Amino acid sequence: MIVGIGVDIVDLARFERALSRTPRLGPRLFTEAERVADGKPLSLRSLAGRFAAKEALIKALGGSAGIGWHDMPVIRDDDRNPSFALAPRVREMLAERGIRSVHLSMAHDAGVAIAYVVTES
Repeated sequence: MIVGIGVDIVDLARFERALSRTPRLGPRLFTEAERVADGKPLSLRSLAGRFAAKEALIKALGGSAGIGWHDMPVIRDDDRNPSFALAPRVREMLAERGIRSVHLSMAHDAGVAIAYVVTES
């Protein structure tokens, strides 16, 4: 059964300006593993998608009380499917709400990045 749904969209130009204006914003929002893959910095599109994913998760959960940006890093499996590597406190929150599965889909095109999150019991 679906417990929550969250969606978020990020304007790439606006996100780029925010990262440029505030250099510490990237490290505050993303873990090192999210910012760098195979020794190379991730693209702006990838970072914006990850930010949208985190925002969508917060919406699907109904709030972010007790959750930090680094508690919900976005990872990809060998087939490049995205998911979250949730911190223990987030997993506890999910368990308290009866959530057993978190599904994530992300895309970017035409100057925006978007993410959908569905939580299931």
